[in-house]
Amino acid sequence: METIETKRKFGKLCPWAGRMANRETGGPGAGRKSSGLMVLYRKEMADHMHSKRFLIILLLILITSLASLYGALSGIQDAVKDSSDFIFLKLFTTSGKSIPSFVSFIALLGPFVGLTLGFDAINNERTSGTLNRLVSQPIYRDAVINGKFLAGYTVIVIMVFSMGILIGTAGLVSTGIAPSGEELVRLFVFLIYTTVYIAFWLALAILFSVLCKHAATSALAVIAVWLFFAIFMGLLAGIIANGLFPTENATSMQTVMQNYTWNQNLNRLSPYYLYSEAVSTILNPSVRTVSVITVNQLSGAVAGYLPLGQSLLLVWPHLVWLLALTMIVFAISYVCFMRQEIRSGQ
Repeated sequence: METIETKRKFGKLCPWAGRMANRETGGPGAGRKSSGLMVLYRKEMADHMHSKRFLIILLLILITSLASLYGALSGIQDAVKDSSDFIFLKLFTTSGKSIPSFVSFIALLGPFVGLTLGFDAINNERTSGTLNRLVSQPIYRDAVINGKFLAGYTVIVIMVFSMGILIGTAGLVSTGIAPSGEELVRLFVFLIYTTVYIAFWLALAILFSVLCKHAATSALAVIAVWLFFAIFMGLLAGIIANGLFPTENATSMQTVMQNYTWNQNLNRLSPYYLYSEAVSTILNPSVRTVSVITVNQLSGAVAGYLPLGQSLLLVWPHLVWLLALTMIVFAISYVCFMRQEIRSGQ
């Protein structure tokens, strides 16, 4: 057991740890009961904000956001010809001739943000020897992993909403068209979905950081999962659906419907597909369903845009599933971290 004097000496090197030692020993701030979560949270936030990694990520997101805005402005005239409604939302969904839309950029590169913020959250502390000294302080052990996740998620929220405001402001200045109240609410919901989507990848990166001893190994593991869901999941779903319900010589519409349903349901196991389907529904009010629809169901339907409430009813299961995936992954990393033995030299 370390003595109080030892903890105070360590506090000279780490002021936030010294504050925890003071609280334990009756020093300044001793009357306050604290797990150390907020102290660790502030430390992690400071580390993120002053790191070169954060600046690189911010620069990458900024460049991709401006590129998507340029592509949207160059292609928005063609989009307006099809429909002159909800022009402000088209800034986020319209692609240029060779430049993907902002939504496409975020769906593909968003996981990279979460990966970068979390792939070395725990194993870097372990290899540098600071994790052992950290958990020896008078703080709850779970405050370490909770503080790292909350700090990473805060950075994600700041980046996502900053880029959303940047695109909206630049688009407003460029087009001179003010958004309606419904468009602003739809944009806000889109940004919320985006933060949850990236938070899943942050939680996954932290999980591999707990399980893997080296940061490079955890980074490669998360990248492999990212590529699988973004590229290979769709191929695998198609192979399984075609194997169960081949459509090459199909003689009935039921077989085609079953093939499509299986393909879609298997794809929905992927966070990438869930996010893309949800935000395309939120940002495009003309999308009236996220499931297969028959000609008989279309018969008598009134053409028009779907109200915001109806769009939310279509995609709220997507948000629930993304939140559940994030919580499950983080819960696994939490349990693994709490059960790991941390000794000197690890």
